[in-house]
Amino acid sequence: MKVLGAWSLLQTCTIILLSHRQLIPAEKVQTVSNHNVNPCCNYPCHNMGVCVRSGLSGYDCDCTRTGYSGENCTIPDFWTKVRDFLKPRPDVIHYILTHFHWLWNIINRTRLREWLMHIVLTARSNLIPSPPTYNSKYGYLNWEAYYNHTYYTRILPPVPEDCPTPMGVKGKTTLPDPKMLVQKFLRRQTFNPDPQGTNLMFAFFAQHFTHQFFKTHNRMGVAFTKALGHGVDAGHIYGDNLARQLNLRLLKDGKLKYQLVMGDMYPPTDAYAKVNMSYPPAMPPEHRMAIGQEVFGLLPGLSMYATLWLREHNRICDVLIKEHPTWDDEQLFQTARLIVIGETIRIVIEDYVQHLSGYLLQLKFDPELLFNSQFQYQNRISLEFNHLYHWHALMPDSFIIDGDDVPYSQFIFNTSLVTHYGIEKLVDAFSRQQAGQIGGGKNIHPVIIGVAEDVIRESRELRVQPFNEYRKRFNLKPYESFLQLTENEEMAQELEEMYGDIDALEFYPGLLLEKTRPGAIFGESMVEMGAPFSLKGLMGNPICSPEYWKPSTFGGQTGFNLVNSATLERLVCLNTKWCPYVAFRVPYESQREEKSSFSKNEL
Repeated sequence: MKVLGAWSLLQTCTIILLSHRQLIPAEKVQTVSNHNVNPCCNYPCHNMGVCVRSGLSGYDCDCTRTGYSGENCTIPDFWTKVRDFLKPRPDVIHYILTHFHWLWNIINRTRLREWLMHIVLTARSNLIPSPPTYNSKYGYLNWEAYYNHTYYTRILPPVPEDCPTPMGVKGKTTLPDPKMLVQKFLRRQTFNPDPQGTNLMFAFFAQHFTHQFFKTHNRMGVAFTKALGHGVDAGHIYGDNLARQLNLRLLKDGKLKYQLVMGDMYPPTDAYAKVNMSYPPAMPPEHRMAIGQEVFGLLPGLSMYATLWLREHNRICDVLIKEHPTWDDEQLFQTARLIVIGETIRIVIEDYVQHLSGYLLQLKFDPELLFNSQFQYQNRISLEFNHLYHWHALMPDSFIIDGDDVPYSQFIFNTSLVTHYGIEKLVDAFSRQQAGQIGGGKNIHPVIIGVAEDVIRESRELRVQPFNEYRKRFNLKPYESFLQLTENEEMAQELEEMYGDIDALEFYPGLLLEKTRPGAIFGESMVEMGAPFSLKGLMGNPICSPEYWKPSTFGGQTGFNLVNSATLERLVCLNTKWCPYVAFRVPYESQREEKSSFSKNEL
């Protein structure tokens, strides 16, 4: 019976991952009597159909290659019917992937792991359009939206400008005041630790990793990005332009500039590297570290990761010099950078995403899994992904380091903490301190609550479509009420009074106020929308392509082995004097006094 049960679960999991359409039944679309109103404000086209206005008051839905037909793309073809009939709900998928330890222990030791990982990668990545579609200037396909990389791309077009309400046709004509909205629903009252055991090592990694491609160019406008690489390019380590990169480089042996403090390597001062950093004017010159990302002096956790990657880059250069004594500085640097990018992607998939997902399927970074699939090795960062990833609720009320309770006032813009405690003590402290839960509302510390307010203002300026429209775009059923969204009667009633209709709820508030999954860090939508962006961006990197993914790209088998053996623990312990406890989750009670089991002698 157990074998039959396992096979049944495996079949269900396969169907889940293969299917990527959701049947949305035909419904009567609200009509707008005013001929001056754009009928596409109703969002009449379902199942990824494209609304095209025709005449003064008409519209057409382009259902090409959606698997649906009909006036509003609601009539499924035969195979779509079969797929939708067999497809379980996302919460069923999640339950299977996070339960049945005995089954996953078997699968993770067989070839089924690679097979399922291939399905995960393709099913998720196929939800992200490639080439990109829209940007904040154009709500229709055109060459500028594709070609102009200074824009963030976007998954759904902007709300048409001539709609009766800010969200289309639903809701009130005026949206709630952003400040009041975040104070009432998002401001932390009591710290809620993440039930998944997520720690500050994870929180700072999330911020450090994503700020290589989330770099809004505010001087041009919130629709624009300075990170023209649109992906994992390690620009947060090396700078986002050539001039900054050259100033950070030692220009000898491929290495980056550094300073020694008590015999330990740290980022150089900005006076030495001569790069612009965002520090307060009163910041002492000796504490102004020069880092690839200009804002990473803001938090010691970011400076800690910058130090680790600086040491790792220079360590890789030492390995390459022994392998290739004839190589010049440029080839050593460029090859080391490719290795660092590869190490980053492996750590993100096998350590970071593994923890975040809670899956019992052991995730694997293996680009060859996609070599026989139709897959485009390119990526563009969307503004929805940028907004979604504002996880400031992870931050605690204060920071516990080596027995000291450090408040925000002493933590922000204080790189001296990095050199005072040392990387080992910071890693150990951040790995042991629990981060906050993101979803469910009322989880953001008052010190940083203004960031959420800014995101809401930006989304309105960019005319981001309602939360339920994104639910439908990512094959999730739209919520029918605020109570269904939150499962909190008081919150639901207040939201109803402010927005007037669940279909008028904004994208970012919807993500943060959605009820969390049992024992999870956030709700269904954050996972189902965030995972496709993440996996497409990671696997769409050029180093994952057949042309790049081979030993010679990384300086031979030795460099290739560095990429293929990368873990968070190795990143830390190969670049510190002693190995602290290091992980993306706090240790279990029985492990709280244990140090890492990793030994440098194992290398």
